[in-house]
Amino acid sequence: MAEQFVGSGWAFPLRISPSGGIALVSREREIEEAIQLVLCTAPGERPMRPEFGCAIHDLVFAPVDEATAGRIQYEVRTCLDRWEPRIEVREVSVTADPDEEGVLLIDVRYSIRGTNNPRSLVFPFYVIPSHDDPSESAASAAPTESEA
Repeated sequence: MAEQFVGSGWAFPLRISPSGGIALVSREREIEEAIQLVLCTAPGERPMRPEFGCAIHDLVFAPVDEATAGRIQYEVRTCLDRWEPRIEVREVSVTADPDEEGVLLIDVRYSIRGTNNPRSLVFPFYVIPSHDDPSESAASAAPTESEA
């Protein structure tokens, strides 16, 4: 029963199958790709469905801090609850990537409805760090001895 509920669909990103047709995915892989599709789409990006997507793209220039992480958690949970009815979101956590600056790792823990199969998907979200260094701007604003 749960397998019929999950279904199958086009692969994301769209690609050609070995037989020359459109590649299809099914079962858990189809849901995983559907979650990625929702998270990768910014609201307004699809003309015929402007509400579709996740508003995390508004946070590309946000600072990497707890407030931004909390907003991302809220946006991810809200959009997945709305656009992916085949899953139940258990937890969303956001952490900074220790190896790469400007990358937040969004860990979505979910289960497929009708099963008791916990799953996890880690989605990297790239932010553009600010180039303004407060110590540099304060130093340039202070007069030097030659100016005084």
